[in-house]
Amino acid sequence: MRTALITFCAVAALLAGCDVRTSSRVDADGDRNEGHTALRVIETLQCPDTLGALTRKGSAQAGGTVCTYGGPRGAEVSLHLVSLDGTTPDLALARFENELIAGMPGTAAQMRGAAADSDADQADAEAARADAEVARADAEMARAESSAQSGDRATVRLPGVTVESSGEDASVRIPGMAVDTDGDKARVRIGGFSIDASEGSQAVAISSSDESVSIQAHDDAAEIRTRAPGSATRVTYILTDNAASEAGWRLVGYEARGPQGGPIVVATVRAKDRNNDGVFDDAKDLVSLNVGE
Repeated sequence: MRTALITFCAVAALLAGCDVRTSSRVDADGDRNEGHTALRVIETLQCPDTLGALTRKGSAQAGGTVCTYGGPRGAEVSLHLVSLDGTTPDLALARFENELIAGMPGTAAQMRGAAADSDADQADAEAARADAEVARADAEMARAESSAQSGDRATVRLPGVTVESSGEDASVRIPGMAVDTDGDKARVRIGGFSIDASEGSQAVAISSSDESVSIQAHDDAAEIRTRAPGSATRVTYILTDNAASEAGWRLVGYEARGPQGGPIVVATVRAKDRNNDGVFDDAKDLVSLNVGE
């Protein structure tokens, strides 16, 4: 199982790194956008009758700032035009997140517990790595002796690859990637990303050094956050679980975009099918229709 954990983390990290290259541009206001165009400032929403699997319910409300849509299997999408009025995008989005997770309270509580466990595991891992650095010199001196023993310790060196194992612990070094295990825990570092996994708690945490990506997975539930760099708002939030909440939801989340200073367009999604039948992608398309990519 530990070998499988190492392999899973390494492959996941490699796959995560396959599509990270994006083109860069600088807008007239100096904002650096990674492969994006400048977002538009709008006063009212564009709410087509249909888009993809979504069908609008009634007319736009609140002076053209709110539209509601229905989707397959009872999915619900609401499109909002939000004026920041001096507040920050994060504070404005916190209200939407709180309303969404209220529909999946058990999953939200589970993910908060998993995040706390992940933080504790990361602290333990940092301490273990510090101890490992101190012990590495001793390990080098003892290599000849240990290799003659029961095979509890082993080192493999190939061009560009170093693998060291000692009992239940192992480290793998490949250019651009490092994998360290400590018992049933593993950490993968690749580029600006870190993946922390714990076999015992069935939890995996993925994060980037610039906080643009955060994924917490525990059992059959996951919480995903993405944020594009730059002063404009480009944020995605998803909470999903195989088990339905009391309200029947298996996925809730939002897509939010808007120029610096606002207003921002937010599409909230509630779906009873974890695969969501493309509803989330259609919600993103609604946002793109209004403010751009």
